[in-house]
Amino acid sequence: MKTFLSIGAGPGMGFATAERFAREGFQVVLAARRLPRAQELADRLMSKGYKAEARNVDASDAKSVAELVAEVETRHGSVDVLHYNAASLRKATLAEQPRDSFNFDLAVNIGGALAAAQAVASKMEAQRSGTILLTGGGFALAPSPDFLSISIGKAGIRALAHGLFEQYRAKGIHVATVTVCTLVAPESKEASAVADQFWHLHSQPKDSWTVETNYGL
Repeated sequence: MKTFLSIGAGPGMGFATAERFAREGFQVVLAARRLPRAQELADRLMSKGYKAEARNVDASDAKSVAELVAEVETRHGSVDVLHYNAASLRKATLAEQPRDSFNFDLAVNIGGALAAAQAVASKMEAQRSGTILLTGGGFALAPSPDFLSISIGKAGIRALAHGLFEQYRAKGIHVATVTVCTLVAPESKEASAVADQFWHLHSQPKDSWTVETNYGL
C-alpha cells in the first residue's frame, strides 16, 4: 500500500487532500504540531474505513521533520506522496513583527518544506518515483504588507517548486504546487476542489507533468 504523508495537517485543505488520497487506496499519515488535532483528523478518516494514523511534528524544526520522515519510512517502507501544508499565518507589517517571530514564521512557511523535500528525496530517488506536493498561496503572486511573513513564505514555496521541478523530474520525482488564491474553510467545496487539484497533479503522466496550478485566481 502506498503512503501519503501530510505535514501540517489541518481541518481544511490538509484533511480534504488526505481524504482524497485515502479514497484512492493510500495509507495516510497526518502530522501536526499538536498531536491531538492530528489524531482527531486521523480518527475521522478511520471512521470512514480508511487507513490513517497521527504523528507529532514541529515544522519549524528541520530535525523534527527529518525524524518524522525517517519514522514513516521505517514503518511503511517509503513516503510515496509528501504533502507540505504547514503555515504560520500572522497578521503583521514589517514594523509590527519582532525579528524572532518573523524568523519562526519563515522556518514554518518555507524552511520546513525544504527540510521535508530533502528528507524524502533520497528514497524517492532510489525508487525513481514519488510526488512532493506543496500548498502555495495567492500571496506569492500578490504579496500583502499586512501579512508579510506568509507572503514571503508562499513566494518561497512557489520558488521551491519551480526550482526543483526539472531537476527532480529527471530523477522520477514530481514536485508541484497548488497556488490557492482564495479563502478555504474546513469541509467546504473549495477544500475539496483544492484536494482534487493535488490529486490531478499527482496523477499526471510523467510526460505531462506540470509544476503549478492556480485555484481561485
